[in-house]
Amino acid sequence: MKRILTSAVVALTAAFTLSACGGSDPLSTAAPAETPATSVGASPKVVVGSFNFPESILLGSIYAQALQAKGITVEEKPNIGTREVVYDQIKSGGLTVVPEYIGSLLAFVDKTSTVKTKDDIVSALGSKLPSELQVLTPSEAQDNNSLTVTKETATKDKLTTVEDLAKVSKNYVVGGPPEFKERQEQNFKDVYGMEFKEWKPTGDTTADAIKSGTIQVGNVFTTDPKIVLNDLVSLQDTKNAFGSDNVTPLVYKAGVNDTVTSTLNEVSAKLTTETLLSLMKRISVDKDDPPVVAKDWLTQNGLL
Repeated sequence: MKRILTSAVVALTAAFTLSACGGSDPLSTAAPAETPATSVGASPKVVVGSFNFPESILLGSIYAQALQAKGITVEEKPNIGTREVVYDQIKSGGLTVVPEYIGSLLAFVDKTSTVKTKDDIVSALGSKLPSELQVLTPSEAQDNNSLTVTKETATKDKLTTVEDLAKVSKNYVVGGPPEFKERQEQNFKDVYGMEFKEWKPTGDTTADAIKSGTIQVGNVFTTDPKIVLNDLVSLQDTKNAFGSDNVTPLVYKAGVNDTVTSTLNEVSAKLTTETLLSLMKRISVDKDDPPVVAKDWLTQNGLL
């Protein structure tokens, strides 16, 4: 949804003026899937896409540069849009690789699913994804959804868990990305019996909206440095309403070969939640460009 910031997005988008914005639709130039190359020796053209938030753009750049280092021809399409848009593109073969979050992906393709652990989610995706798509080996890194409040709110209402929040949620306004309400409102009712006073689409300004009091509860991803910078508290999801959300490449199977899959799995093997948090601090706080941050991390880990 992790994973799944107006000023940050503006800054990041500027770094991709030729490919991500410039007043044009990043999907408008999406070429149809080329003739797939699936043998070990073949060199397919791989189109790496990403969602419209900074962490996804970073992960897409990591994937793209790692593949280029192995001699793969790569076209990068960062900052495309929400999962609803990106999923249709990779399903049709217009994209070849997208950094995904397994729990959020399963909730998208199977709204009735109740599985929560990494292994169960991966197994369920194996049967729920269309035959054209496949998730590769998940990384240790997770960027989970969270319900987050200020320390003052947590102290005042004695909130440490989402279950605590459910007792007072009708007094609170909750915010998050525009699609957050559609994806999670029923889930909260089913798992926690929780309802909110009002839902507001706060998008990439959610953490700031919590701090300012515009909303009292917000959907903030757990690797967002603003949790620390704004002195916020992410409540424990004791009933696993969100489930595991490990980062993993989602691939269009006909467009990848063994070199592509093994390279992406090597990246996943080195990604941790702590890694994501430190890399996102460089982007959100230090204002470093995602391709630079991606290159530094790949170099430090022997992947370039």
